Amino acid sequence: MDYLARDSADLSVELWNRIDDAVIGTARNQLTCRRFLKTYGPLGAGATTVAVDGVGKGEVLEDGIGRIVGRTQLELPLFYEDFTLLGRDLELAAQTGMPLDLAPAIAAAKKAARREDDLILNGNAALGATGLLTVKGTAKVKKGDWSKGENGFADVAAAVSQLAKNGYLGRYALVVAPDLYLDLQRLQPNTGMLEIDRIQKLIGDNVYMTSVMGPGKAVLVCAEPEYLDLALGLDLSVGYLELADFNHTFRIMETAALRVKDPAAIVVLA
Repeated sequence: MDYLARDSADLSVELWNRIDDAVIGTARNQLTCRRFLKTYGPLGAGATTVAVDGVGKGEVLEDGIGRIVGRTQLELPLFYEDFTLLGRDLELAAQTGMPLDLAPAIAAAKKAARREDDLILNGNAALGATGLLTVKGTAKVKKGDWSKGENGFADVAAAVSQLAKNGYLGRYALVVAPDLYLDLQRLQPNTGMLEIDRIQKLIGDNVYMTSVMGPGKAVLVCAEPEYLDLALGLDLSVGYLELADFNHTFRIMETAALRVKDPAAIVVLA
């Protein structure tokens, strides 16, 4: 079965390859959270749920019956963005060999990437999904004014210390809003270093900026897969939606969910 319905479109393999390269390449460059989160899957387009094992997971055996506790099922919702390529543009490219303008595909890919990052960081109330900033059980560090002194470095150091003393060792990643990222571009007195450089030395260069976070927000995670990961059913793919008015509409889609197995591996700075 051709789930992406590509066989229903009279388009060349070369054109499909160009669309894939433009969409997937753009999305990969735009995605922030996949730079530090491990992925689980893809499990396939038909997968609708994925198991999440909490820290208390185990098997209870009693009276000849065994059951698993501490495991929940998480929905893998579908996220999509559509774009249209005009039939006349496709025909002109085929007749003349002129390169096809894939700007609509690139714009849609950027929206798809932003949607994924928004889900991971902020969750989605309509879906009942929580993100790194909203899940219950995270650690907290009171954030100072990062535009002054060494507050930014001190806050991140406090967050790292909190994770380390609780046994969360591994790859640390800091995600910040654009205004905080700008605040970190200051030369620190008596060090000859930018504040962001000091933080990168502390956590291994893993500092990321994204505009899907509101002003003044930051989160530090221990990004090991035993604590959290991104579950994928269908990874980012391009399908054929319809031919209408001789124009071709495509759909960028994925099924994904953030799996937080141990929220204590997350420190929200607020």
